[in-house]
Amino acid sequence: MSTLRLVLVTWWLQLKIRSRSAFDGLLGLLWPLFFATTIFLMYRASGAEGSALLSAAVGASVMGIWSATSTSASFTLQQERRQGTLELLVAAPTPFPLLIFPVTLSMATVGAYSMIATLLWGRFVFGIEIAVANPLAFVLSTLVTVVGIGMLGFLLAISTVRYRSAWAIGAALEIPVWLICGFLIPLQVLPVWVRPIAWLLAPTWGMSAIRAAAEGRGVLADLLACIALAIAYGFIGMLVSRHMLNSARRRATLALS
Repeated sequence: MSTLRLVLVTWWLQLKIRSRSAFDGLLGLLWPLFFATTIFLMYRASGAEGSALLSAAVGASVMGIWSATSTSASFTLQQERRQGTLELLVAAPTPFPLLIFPVTLSMATVGAYSMIATLLWGRFVFGIEIAVANPLAFVLSTLVTVVGIGMLGFLLAISTVRYRSAWAIGAALEIPVWLICGFLIPLQVLPVWVRPIAWLLAPTWGMSAIRAAAEGRGVLADLLACIALAIAYGFIGMLVSRHMLNSARRRATLALS
């Protein structure tokens, strides 16, 4: 219970901080609408309508969640280092991964706004009919996807703790991940060698579950795969953090100064 309370309190604190951040606030407000407008215009120009536009709206909404997490997660520990608080986090009695996971989860939660904003933008500006066949499964799939993306961001943040240009790594991964995970492009049209990579990314299964819920299909298998990968990211992140921090202590390179 104490661990759960720690995660919830840290997540809520970080959520309040990010909701008042000019950078995160502006990015979260405008970026999803930019994505959505570009994608809707492209689909309209190709003559797509009906279910194709709904699929594009759902894909664009999840893109916003990942975009709010990828670069920010990589930059998280670099920001703590600049503020001089990274050493305090590492030296705290609480395990380091438990301090980082709520931070990246708050990023994904802020990004969840983009799903609502994108769907409303598509409905009222572009006239796309948003008809979700299974609303309960849709909400559950969205929550699981947020957690899965948060855990992927956690692994990304932990893995880049010793790199000065960590933010650039996250920025470089933003577009490839939403391409590979099938947010807009079906996996069937991608090269065969890309598919195993997509299967190892939790957003792939989360996106599949959200689309299945919107269309009235079963979501259980996709949700279980997303949850299993999120747990795997957490376990790998714990191992990586132990190795990275032990190495930083031995070489006195944690502060990079």
